[in-house]
Amino acid sequence: MSVDEVAALSLTEVAHKIAAKELSAVEVTEASLQRIERHNEALNCIANVNAEDALAQAQKADERLAKGGPVGPLHGVPLAHKDMYYRAGRVSACGSKIRADYVPDITSTALKKLDAAGALEVARLQMVEFATGPTGHNEMAGTPRNPWNTDHITGGSSSGSGSAVAGRMVYGALGSDTGGSIRIPAYCNGLVGMKATYGRVSRYGAMPLSFSLDHVGPLCRTVRDCAVFTQVIAGNDPDDPTTSREPVGDYLADIEGGVSGLRLGVPTNHFFDDVDDEVREAIQESISIYEKLGAEIVEVEVPGIKHGFALGEVLGRVEAATYHSTWLRERPEDYGTQTRNRLMQGFYYPGTRYIEALNLRGQLLSGFTDEVFSVADILIAPSVPMAVPTIADTDISANQGFLDMIARFGSCTRPFNFLGLPALGVPCGFTGNGLPTGYQIVGRSFDEATLFRAARAFERETGCTENAPVL
Repeated sequence: MSVDEVAALSLTEVAHKIAAKELSAVEVTEASLQRIERHNEALNCIANVNAEDALAQAQKADERLAKGGPVGPLHGVPLAHKDMYYRAGRVSACGSKIRADYVPDITSTALKKLDAAGALEVARLQMVEFATGPTGHNEMAGTPRNPWNTDHITGGSSSGSGSAVAGRMVYGALGSDTGGSIRIPAYCNGLVGMKATYGRVSRYGAMPLSFSLDHVGPLCRTVRDCAVFTQVIAGNDPDDPTTSREPVGDYLADIEGGVSGLRLGVPTNHFFDDVDDEVREAIQESISIYEKLGAEIVEVEVPGIKHGFALGEVLGRVEAATYHSTWLRERPEDYGTQTRNRLMQGFYYPGTRYIEALNLRGQLLSGFTDEVFSVADILIAPSVPMAVPTIADTDISANQGFLDMIARFGSCTRPFNFLGLPALGVPCGFTGNGLPTGYQIVGRSFDEATLFRAARAFERETGCTENAPVL
């Protein structure tokens, strides 16, 4: 197989071929590294490459397989991750100048689990500075570019993750999601991205932005890839007291089960209030496909969702400002303009407002669950309410227009960080500018399996993940 043919395989396909000895881990890793070398100048999604170590690990993976040793579900598969996941002894710059030389002495739980599953880390990926924005903009390291059209944004803050996976450089990547930063890049790059239930995946060893809202999760090319990746990293972690002891189910057990009889909720308020017509039409067509496949379509008024968005903004801004307070006081000039101005917003909320947001969180989650999931099994909503914009359109200073644009970007995603519910980003076609569009489906707490099952039925019917950008 050629380099491009190997790179075009999905994560699960390449894992199967390595396990079956149809491809070696070294061959696959070399293909990944060649794609990075060939295309990163145009995409700027790679922070640094780990070629020598990755090839050494690939050689060991092949030797282990040849000896008949036990192998994991991602054995020999090249991945790359957002540069905010700590690995002992390796720089984790978090897209910033302030941490450009930071070398942690711990390894994140998510990386440890991927290592145990046999995955190889070939590179670190660019990101929005300190994971603070949804467009992908980074004044310090340069803005990653969308492989579908390099004039356009990748979305953020997991900007490099979206670009590298869509650009067929790696087979999957860790992102993080505080207000949409997995689902927005999934939307912009035509990928599948999972923000699992709050507490489902450990955040230990991941740079924090907002400890009440941060979620760890993957961006992948297909639904099955995303299910396998999430399965590997999910579960309780003694090093992260916010992780749940709720058992992790088998996400693949019923993934081909279809949606016949599944109740698909369509919100009648908030989510479609400010959506571009072509995005709305793509989602309406997706709803029709679900109905054709046997789902029952149920309109539902979503209670308290605008409050959820506003209160999530409070938590996110105050907690981010708190984490960055020392650096903002001592090194303000070392932040990019957009990042510094966003972080400074958090200092202007009174403590009473922050406590109110914390206190209302459980009440709003209970109300949402009672109202929505009494009549629907999952909810469909936009991920982003607009077509993917150009980098030029978003490369502006932090004035009120910029802040309004940022708020619109996260208007559909942020509420589910506040509520902590699982949300899966799914591609569903293209807008008039030739860039991908998509939607998110949201489920009950810890019911990621139903989201994967529904998305897989849509994928099987439409081939929505079969398209690839031409580089």
